This record gives sequence, structure tokens and C-alpha cells, in this order.
Amino acid sequence: MSITASMVKELRDSTGVGMMDAKKALVENNGDMEASVDWLRTKGLAKAAKKAGRVAAEGLVGAMVSGNSGVVVEVNSETDFVAQNAEFQALVGDITNVAITVEDFDALLAAPLKGKTVAEVVTDKIVTIGENMSVRRMARLSGDSVAMYVHNAVADGKGKIGVLVALKGTDNGIGKQIAMHIAATNPASLSEADLSAELVEREKTVLTEQARESGKPEAIIENMIKGRMQKFFQEVTLLNQAFVINPDLTVGAAAKEAGVEITGFVRMGVGEGIEKEEEDFAAEVAKTRGA
Repeated sequence: MSITASMVKELRDSTGVGMMDAKKALVENNGDMEASVDWLRTKGLAKAAKKAGRVAAEGLVGAMVSGNSGVVVEVNSETDFVAQNAEFQALVGDITNVAITVEDFDALLAAPLKGKTVAEVVTDKIVTIGENMSVRRMARLSGDSVAMYVHNAVADGKGKIGVLVALKGTDNGIGKQIAMHIAATNPASLSEADLSAELVEREKTVLTEQARESGKPEAIIENMIKGRMQKFFQEVTLLNQAFVINPDLTVGAAAKEAGVEITGFVRMGVGEGIEKEEEDFAAEVAKTRGA
């Protein structure tokens, strides 16, 4: 029987599974929609798809350095309880081990892991652990040397914040100190030149309006904005921030003093930018009772 696009769409809409899984189910069951749904349920895919609609904003970041390259990966779960689970932590470790061998996020999801793809292994874990999970993002960094730091670590290379710092020159220990600084301050960019133009313009607009509220002449306001923007750049750019370990130096000056140059960094925190659905416990109980 010929499997049409509309049949695949209908099965996807009713089960929430991916296009390829829906098509495979229909092929295996000669286009029978009910049999295809049962086939997906038997494989655990429909169950996983149902859970996949729930917000997964907890989890762990895995980090690893090999040679002159490093990688950080965020793997999400619905609850921090699962993030503390040894099985989930092992999954994050396995995915991080694969990530160091590939170039980008798409390659990671398609990469082999224990006889399946990484994406398929995660789907299987959704079924066995019972929570929605996802590999959300991945970042790579290379340099003469790469330093790593994991904050709130629950196990080696796994925690709530992962940081990589790429250096030009030989790292004598300054790399990890800078990575710890980045974890604490969350700089917006390496330098002023790397800042988003949109972010700079937004900040300038806010500061200009604040200055105008003071009623001062435009000429004075212009000079005020220059000074305030300079302070803003010092606060949000890594090279110009006061180094937390020695506030008398900027991070850039501390690196230079140590004989290295910072060429890049990555900071990845669990759940950044994910909107969590807040619901009080009483409302949740009432919902289960049909109230």
C-alpha cells in the first residue's frame, strides 16, 4: 500500500512522534492507522512522544577537554530529581563522550551510541526513566590550550554550569581561574568588538532616556552617555571585567601577565532561556482529582 504524506501527518498529529517514526509505523502495518498507533506504543515511541510535550528545563551540562579542543553539552530533564539520578548522569556522560568526537549539534544527534543514534538512545531513556528529556545544545572550542570548569558538579565533568576557555599560549593554571570567573560573572562577550549591536543600542537607549529624565542639556547628556557606556563595556565584556581572583587587574591584564591571550570562551548553564511552567502544589493535586 502506498503511504501518503497526509497519512504520515495524521499519525504524527495523533501520537506526537517524528515523521520518520510515523512513516515506518505505517509501512510496517500496511497503512493501518490503529495498528500503526499500537506498533508505536509497543516500541515505546508514542509514550515518549506524550512526555515530550512537557517542559524539560532541569538537567545537567556535560563538559570535556581532549587535546586542544573542548566541548560542552546541555541535556535536559523535567526535574532536578532525575538530574541527580545515576542513570541520567551516565547518559550525560555518554553523550559528552560522543560530542567530543563530532563537529556540531546535528552530527551529535545522529552519531552512534550503543548501537543506536544519540537521539534514539534519549528517546529510549524517556520511556525507561519516565520524564521528558532532550539534548538541547552543544558547543565546541579550540585553541593552543583549552581550560574547563564545571560549577555545582554532581560528578566529574557534569554540573549546572559548564565553561570552556580557549587560550593562545601555554596555560599555567590561569585558564581554570578565568573559567571560574566566567561561571560567576557570565560576561556577554569576549570584548567590546564582539558585543551584539542590538544589545549595545538597547543599553544606549535606556541610558539616554535615564539621563534625559534628569533634565540636563543634550550636550551634557551626550558626555554622560559616553561615560556610562564605557562602564557598561567594563561590566559585560570578559577582557575588561575586574578579575574576581585579583580585582586590581582586568581579566585581560591578568591573562597577559600569565603569558597567555584569551581567544574565546563558552559558558553554558542548565535551562537558560527556557520558560518554566509554574504551578502550585495545591493546583496540581486539584487537577489530578478533576477539580
